[in-house]
Amino acid sequence: MSKPTERFSNRVENYVKYRPEYPSVVLNLLVNECQLTPVSVIADIGSGTGLLAKLFLTNGNPVFGVEPNEKMRTAGEELLREYPNFRSIAGTAEATSLPANSADFITVGQAFHWFKSADAYAEFTRILEPEGWVVLIWNERQSGTTPFLEAYEQLLRRYATEYNAVTHKQSTGDKVKALFGEGLQEKIFANSQHFDFEGLKGRLLSASYAPLAGHPNYEAMLTELQAIFQAYQTDGTIEFKYTTRVYYCQLSV
Repeated sequence: MSKPTERFSNRVENYVKYRPEYPSVVLNLLVNECQLTPVSVIADIGSGTGLLAKLFLTNGNPVFGVEPNEKMRTAGEELLREYPNFRSIAGTAEATSLPANSADFITVGQAFHWFKSADAYAEFTRILEPEGWVVLIWNERQSGTTPFLEAYEQLLRRYATEYNAVTHKQSTGDKVKALFGEGLQEKIFANSQHFDFEGLKGRLLSASYAPLAGHPNYEAMLTELQAIFQAYQTDGTIEFKYTTRVYYCQLSV
């Protein structure tokens, strides 16, 4: 199994094109409950291709995007090149290189399960302003809410040999609550994408556990994906449903 910081190097193009954005209602939550303003400084840790950073940049926030993977970081710099408030940093969750007490919010989109959680917690405590907030967000694919999503889940379990080992669902919930304590709050929101077959294929191949060309499971997986798409598509598209799960708290220091 490859290192967490290297897992998406050969999937960047599909990740940029086919991963879901984060719903704007997340901003409303943080404004109403965490006093987010357009001048709040955001440290987006594990910023990847910039999908979460973009949400805050469109709100006017200055954002430091910390990302260890060079290819992902370069894709994020390209996506966000029109935002003068964005600064890209080569760093890790455990060693961001940001100054102490320099961020009002630490945000993590779709990445916290890759971190060394105790070391990341210590780094978050160092770089966060007193009374600052940590916000952890996942777009979680709904696995059994529609016949299509149930069939897609079974496809992953059949062909994606690393799926059970790396799926982030094993690192959320109780583990996050245990680390951040009783002050941790949680909200969930609906999110979705609509795909034609090429989009569905790209969404599948953006996942770190999906076999790529040359793997023994690759061709059979795509053949079954095509069959699933044909069985459940409506007017040439299918709906990919997510639960956007947001954990947020102030750190005890």
